[in-house]
Amino acid sequence: MSLENIIEKIAALQSKGEKYFDEGLFPALRTNRLIGYHRPDTTVFFTAVIIFTLKKLKPSLSPQSQKLVEEIVRKGIQNYPQFQNKDGLKTYNFWKTKPSKHFPNGYLFRRFEHFRIPDDIDDTAMIYLTSSPTEKELGWLKQKLSLHANLSKQQIKNTYPEYRFLKAYSTWFGKNMYIEFDACVLANILYCIYEYQLPVNHHDKDSLAYIRSIVETNRYLLEPFRCAHQYPRSVPIIYHIARLMGAFDIEELVPIRTKLIEDTQILLSHPQSIMDEIVLKTSLMRLGIRPAPITRIPTSNKDFEGFYFFIAGLLTAYENPLLYQLSISPLVQMRWECEAHCWTLVAEYLSLYQAMTEQQN
Repeated sequence: MSLENIIEKIAALQSKGEKYFDEGLFPALRTNRLIGYHRPDTTVFFTAVIIFTLKKLKPSLSPQSQKLVEEIVRKGIQNYPQFQNKDGLKTYNFWKTKPSKHFPNGYLFRRFEHFRIPDDIDDTAMIYLTSSPTEKELGWLKQKLSLHANLSKQQIKNTYPEYRFLKAYSTWFGKNMYIEFDACVLANILYCIYEYQLPVNHHDKDSLAYIRSIVETNRYLLEPFRCAHQYPRSVPIIYHIARLMGAFDIEELVPIRTKLIEDTQILLSHPQSIMDEIVLKTSLMRLGIRPAPITRIPTSNKDFEGFYFFIAGLLTAYENPLLYQLSISPLVQMRWECEAHCWTLVAEYLSLYQAMTEQQN
């Protein structure tokens, strides 16, 4: 399947206003296949991430594909206001906020206020990166991030002891929400900060220190769940760190470049699912290494079965050590699947591989 065909496929998957999904959103599924749970999930996250990736790829696409991307972007971003902070602040939520539509299309969790999640820096970063924030809005966001960083009001508990005094950013904006470090979330908000050339402060430095340390200590390979509660596998952690390093020259991350490359190559020396292979080889290209071609290009949604990019751990919020130990179990996790995002990852790989091949020939 050609790159143009894949862009057409992504465009065709964008909702035209079908049940569960407003026009412009990309359909997603909330699942726990171990217990037979699956629900259509009306989230903005995949839409923002797909738009972000396609906008970055756009200059290398054909004129026809570029027009399709422009249309995808136009339709997608019109949904952003529905996910904006319920009080009108310029932070964003995973789900609709006015009124709250947490755990949409479900039967149980959506009925309880306890399960309503606060705005988060992951969705906020992606929406800022794919819209046109003003300088005033960017300055406000930088200050807002600091207010919710570790040690600003409370201290993180669910991490390694040596990280508890890092003034890194927390995943959540909620007033009374616990503090959480997630390497992938931190990579996304740092991408936003560097993209808009915002001043780097001690919160940014400590966030980079966290990312560097989990690689240097091998924790991201040995205990990925503890390093990234929302993206608890080594493959997406590598992807997010490599994407940040590929886009910006960040002095604090230079010492881990060689190790990140070598670790990725070691993972690729073992059998991987087709999507993990694609994500890992994309990561290598972000780090300047041209990998061997992928085994084969996906041809249908069946190739994406079992692949998930991120999760929600239902017990990660609890500070009780026993409950936290249980939170790593897939039985108490929900996973999100999105066919359009999988095709976007394939398109990203093909675009980067073609560009790198042309450069080296």
